Amino acid sequence: MSDVFSLSPEEIDALAQGATLRTFPKNAVVVNEGDRTDSLYIILSGRVRVFVADEEGHEVTLGTQGAGEYFGEMVLDEGPRSASIMTLEPCRFAVVTREAFTVFLAAHPDFSVRLIRKLIHRARALTNNVRSLALLDVYGRVARLLLDLAVEQDGKRVIPERLTQQDIASRVGASREMISLILKDLSAGGYITVSGKVITVNKELPKQW
Repeated sequence: MSDVFSLSPEEIDALAQGATLRTFPKNAVVVNEGDRTDSLYIILSGRVRVFVADEEGHEVTLGTQGAGEYFGEMVLDEGPRSASIMTLEPCRFAVVTREAFTVFLAAHPDFSVRLIRKLIHRARALTNNVRSLALLDVYGRVARLLLDLAVEQDGKRVIPERLTQQDIASRVGASREMISLILKDLSAGGYITVSGKVITVNKELPKQW
């Protein structure tokens, strides 16, 4: 998530006053999809994964978040959690009640506008994901994901997020084996370079696979 949606140090201090501090080890589930929504979580340190799952345990990753970001803002409607959160590394959170968050929003209109922008951004992303799942094949979804995540670094288009093949599979709704084949062919064609978990996009990806 872009820094524009993160909390400033001053905002974190204001929200953390009276908040409950909680720590979780790596690979711990912080909240479960469907749980009662009663608090906002501010990530003070560490990284988390946001995902949804079905009854058979199949998961789709919606994204990751790090220090300065937050989740649970849908606490405002008092509905159930829309996704699950798992730690990717040891994490420390400030847990803010719905009542305290509501008071904070009233006192910080600039942040309220950014929160609205974040929710709009999420709605657009979900719309694009639904369109991809409905209209694109697996390769098309992989290509779109790589291009969406790539950023310019030293004249190269690099995906800064360290993604495993399973991470990519979870995000595009495909098997790890299929992702392995696609990445292997893209690497062989010189379209991408995979070094460890770092992916570099070398040139425009082919329209079809």
